[in-house]
Amino acid sequence: MHFRQNVSAFFYIFEIPGLNTLFNCGKTMILFEAKEVTKRFATQTALDRVSISVPEQSIYGLLGPNGAGKTTLIRIINQITAPDSGSIYLNGRPINPADVNSIGYLPEERGLYRKMKVGEQALYLAQLKGLSHAEAMRRLKYWFRKLAIIDWWDKKVEELSKGMQQKVQFVTTVLHEPKLLIFDEPFTGFDPINVKQIKDEILFLRERGATIIFSTHNMSSVEELCDNITLINKAEAILEGSVEKIRHDWAGNEFEVVFAGEVNPSSNGHLTVLSSTFDDGKSRVLLKASEPVDNNAILRAMTDAGQVLSFNPALPSMNEIFIRVVETKNQEAVKN
Repeated sequence: MHFRQNVSAFFYIFEIPGLNTLFNCGKTMILFEAKEVTKRFATQTALDRVSISVPEQSIYGLLGPNGAGKTTLIRIINQITAPDSGSIYLNGRPINPADVNSIGYLPEERGLYRKMKVGEQALYLAQLKGLSHAEAMRRLKYWFRKLAIIDWWDKKVEELSKGMQQKVQFVTTVLHEPKLLIFDEPFTGFDPINVKQIKDEILFLRERGATIIFSTHNMSSVEELCDNITLINKAEAILEGSVEKIRHDWAGNEFEVVFAGEVNPSSNGHLTVLSSTFDDGKSRVLLKASEPVDNNAILRAMTDAGQVLSFNPALPSMNEIFIRVVETKNQEAVKN
């Protein structure tokens, strides 16, 4: 076990075995893939020919409204249930029961034994995942210290708050260093400080080589964490791709201009000033064009108004895109 001390932060950073950074010589490797997966329950279709490809050492967002089919897909990946049709691949081969040891799953429904002591339960779950007593203790002590929960070791689970229990279950999910981690609404029950801590740990795990599927309703977390996403609505995948590309593809005719000094450009026949703020010696102006126009023409008009420091398309948030895509699809369904 190798570690180094970060004096300024007063904590230890471990070299965790089994999560080495992966190099693929420029070629994107796919760790997990679902192809044309369909699942029905009686008369209800939970998934309708859904396909996703999750690159190795990435964070993949699985998004959608309640009841869209996300949890069903996660259960299929974990082999809790089987698809009616379609294929599931891990490391380029069909998934099999032995692969459950290569997956760490944090479900939305938490499942700790309330009467057991925290340390005893964490140790029990670690050994269920194939770790020896000594190795499980080593890793548990590391994570409990890192997340500042070592004082909970001898407490009963029922003494912990929902957020505290969530931290313990996060540790037991990642402890055996699986190739694929699946987090279903991992921030439920956390205050903002603990949300940030778990976000940092998720990014740390990716840096160490883990591949992560991340299901959430929190769109700001998607923008912060996810490399790629698939949006599922009413059992169908309706949007997929990299977060950056999707935000650019859905950008409208809105632009953000930053001026030196206090500048108040006025609207004209083609451009509408949506907002204007002045702070720290700079004016930040949000514009909307009435129709698609040449960006250079807008920039020239703004240069006439003052000294332009920056000029960029105003990208929509993932929350805005989520609402627009789902509402559009729902309206189309009503018309049909």
